[in-house]
Amino acid sequence: MSCLSIIQTVCQRIGITSPNSAVGNTDAQIIQILALLNEEGESLAQRTNWQALVAETSFTTVATEIQGTLSTIAPGLKFIINDTIWNRDLRRPVYGPLAAQRWQQLKAMAMQGPFNQFRIRGDDILFIPVPSAGQTCYFEYVSSNWLTDSTGATGRSAFAADSDVPLLDEQLLILGTMWRWKAAKGFDMTVDYQKYDKRVMDAIARDGSKDWLNLADNRFDILPAILVPSGSWNL
Repeated sequence: MSCLSIIQTVCQRIGITSPNSAVGNTDAQIIQILALLNEEGESLAQRTNWQALVAETSFTTVATEIQGTLSTIAPGLKFIINDTIWNRDLRRPVYGPLAAQRWQQLKAMAMQGPFNQFRIRGDDILFIPVPSAGQTCYFEYVSSNWLTDSTGATGRSAFAADSDVPLLDEQLLILGTMWRWKAAKGFDMTVDYQKYDKRVMDAIARDGSKDWLNLADNRFDILPAILVPSGSWNL
């Protein structure tokens, strides 16, 4: 669903006339609903690390402390997922993030290695010790861009066109906008909120794949053995 179709659905459900356009509409009701939809999208994006908002990016190391700006390396970055920065050329992790105190301690030391560690400061990603140039590092991060333009090429954090498309569940956005509209109007929104919150919790529980909790062993370990395929062994 697009921005316009979401707003049209909300309008139909709350009993007001559906607009032919939303972004740029001068009707006070539609302006308010669009603002509430953006508020809902921002709030919903904060509820969990939705798999639709998780992305992977990479950068190539340079022989300086500053490896680049995060806004360039990972557009729309909200935060880096811990323990995901790996140097794929060296096949080892980049440790961190370092606290300011630990960073300054290492800067004062003669020995800073042997493994690279990182710190985020002023939108820059910094490495210590300074790495060799030309090594490729990858990491995963959560984006603040919970929607895109109609082509899917440009991420956005608020609707800028009727054709913009959310990355989050449209039904959650609809339900969230509805209870927010009722709250803004001073109507009783208790039932609407409870319905919405249950749907959100269900969506969080099912979002992405979930790892097994196994206290006994790693269930994916395959020990050396003779594997006999199932089937009939009658000769």
